[in-house]
Amino acid sequence: MNTLLAALQPAKIEIINDSHKHAGHVGARGGGEHYRLLIVSTQFASKPTLARHRMVYSALGDMMKHDIHALAIAAYTPEEI
Repeated sequence: MNTLLAALQPAKIEIINDSHKHAGHVGARGGGEHYRLLIVSTQFASKPTLARHRMVYSALGDMMKHDIHALAIAAYTPEEI
């Protein structure tokens, strides 16, 4: 995931796998993981939250279709931290 998100040139990135909290959940049984993502990038400047999330989804590509069941995103610019 870090490699794919590198396209956004993050100044900071934290990925937390919360899948253990969702044991027995339909997505967990299908192999999809649950993650929390904190990402800081200058590329988010002047972009609303929805656009930032779309940028993350785009960078992750097929991972969003197969490997990730749920992704909670916190996307900021360095000035917002």
